[in-house]
Amino acid sequence: MNFNPRTVAIILHDILVAAFAWLGAYWLRFNLSVPPEFQSAALSTLLWVVPLQALVFWRFGLYRGIWRFASLPDLKRIVLAVGIAALLVPVMLVLFRVHAVVPRSVLILDPLLLVIVMGGSRLAYRAWKEHRLASVLRPDSKPVLVAGAGSAADFLLRELARNPSGFHVVGLLDDSRDKQGRLVQGLPVLGGLADVAAWAKKMDVDDVVLALPSAAHEVRKRITQACTEAGLNVMTIPSLEDLVAGRVSVSSLRRIELDDLLGRDPVQLDDSGLHRLLAGQVVMVTGAGGSIGSELCRQIARFEPAKLVLFEQSELALYAMEQALPQRFPDLPIVPVIGDVKNAAWVNQVMTEHHPAVVFHAAAYKHVPLMENANAWEAVRNNVLGTQVVAAAAQAHGVAKFVMISTDKAVNPTNVMGATKRLAEMACQAMQRPTGTRFVSVRFGNVLGSSGSVIPKFQKQIEAGGPVTVTHPEITRFFMSIPEAAQLVLQAGLMGEGGEIFVLDMGEPVRIAELARLMIRLSGADADRIRIEYTGLRPGEKLYEELLADDESTLPTPHPKLRVAKARAANAGWYAECLAWLAHPDTYDEATVKHQLKSWVPEYQPEAVQA
Repeated sequence: MNFNPRTVAIILHDILVAAFAWLGAYWLRFNLSVPPEFQSAALSTLLWVVPLQALVFWRFGLYRGIWRFASLPDLKRIVLAVGIAALLVPVMLVLFRVHAVVPRSVLILDPLLLVIVMGGSRLAYRAWKEHRLASVLRPDSKPVLVAGAGSAADFLLRELARNPSGFHVVGLLDDSRDKQGRLVQGLPVLGGLADVAAWAKKMDVDDVVLALPSAAHEVRKRITQACTEAGLNVMTIPSLEDLVAGRVSVSSLRRIELDDLLGRDPVQLDDSGLHRLLAGQVVMVTGAGGSIGSELCRQIARFEPAKLVLFEQSELALYAMEQALPQRFPDLPIVPVIGDVKNAAWVNQVMTEHHPAVVFHAAAYKHVPLMENANAWEAVRNNVLGTQVVAAAAQAHGVAKFVMISTDKAVNPTNVMGATKRLAEMACQAMQRPTGTRFVSVRFGNVLGSSGSVIPKFQKQIEAGGPVTVTHPEITRFFMSIPEAAQLVLQAGLMGEGGEIFVLDMGEPVRIAELARLMIRLSGADADRIRIEYTGLRPGEKLYEELLADDESTLPTPHPKLRVAKARAANAGWYAECLAWLAHPDTYDEATVKHQLKSWVPEYQPEAVQA
């Protein structure tokens, strides 16, 4: 063992404690007034007892530990070492014929005092280092309540103690009755989660930390709503996935976000199957700079493909991906390609050069009102022709699997965007052959925070002081997080055998007006000052979205969040007609485009605006 100054100080501390305990035992034995004859006995035996105890402490490794991390195992070693020393002291005094009177009660009191002082000093040092007395030592720190009293809360308390962050915890809340009234790291579990407002008022607390990384989102949503209604600030620790991966520490507190409340339970992926599909393969993603495309790239990169081809029309979006991916995946070969999915020559050139085994087609125009009127023809060309071009190139170059990102708006579409995505699904099914490339479509709803979604729009409106504009008080949408959507797309791509349309379990629909109110509360803004303004449904907009058409049904799959849609059979000959029309349109007139779409997608109702 190296004798650094800290170790020497600890050894000297224990020697002084041993001397104090031996003399203190005499002092207690004689009721604080030691007779002269016993004073000389205490001092003469001190020269024998303390070296023996110091030797035992050394042999039991009491100086290998770090006081700052003193814990129960350290206390056990102290008790064992003191116990052995207590047995050896009378043996030594007899063997070496030390002529001194040592009362038996001293032999009992001495080890008790040793354990109390040696253990207590280590505990006090750890408490001081961990800022257990934060409210006294740092009066400027803010008191907080912790929602949750499990292992995550225990880790949080330790981290906050070691790394002061301007907070000190005054109590915990948990719905488990077995924990209520108990102590976690010396702090009380005050009551249940439903009582957060009452306890916050009683403890004079303005901030609550959710230490529930694995709890159901419904529980997190309930406690957050209770906090926001009581005017409390809500923070959360990182997700369990991030903690396990070591990307962040448990003390990396952040404000609770919409993803924490509207997200769902983690997706269980077939990692071994996805490794077989992606590892060591060339993978191509179109629309790689978009919300879904970029997340697909990040998820795919985890499975160590041989090469990742990023195909993207936006120079800025592609540049951002080219800069971001190498930071997280430095060993992944990346090929950034600027290109338009409608350019068949360039798409074929890219596939000729890189030979992708799997293609994820996420490139599309998705903004419903923008595509509805003046841009209807471009929506058709990009979403239908673009899909056909990439799919045909994949078929020609022996791509094993082609996965097309679709939308819930393809079901009973009332807008051009939805009708074009339904046509894209039909095109993939029409191209399916018994052998060769397997074409799979994946249909899901809105993703939280994607470009063009209501959430970034609401955030900007709230920052500007309102009003927050909602089209209709009863309008609802399905939501899932971007990572969850990307993971389920990968899982569907793995499971698809060719020609399927997979439907993701989107959970319960969310009322957009309630979403706006929740975002206002989470922002900390004055909910009375920021009003919600209803503007009316926009062109092509539905009051609610569907995941299945009326004449469709679904079949279960081995994955609980994926089902297969049994879609309506397309009219014979439509595919050749569609390709001819896309190549040589008679007109770009909006009404003509919609009429043509309806001839191939009978469920498309361009005038059916729900109110």
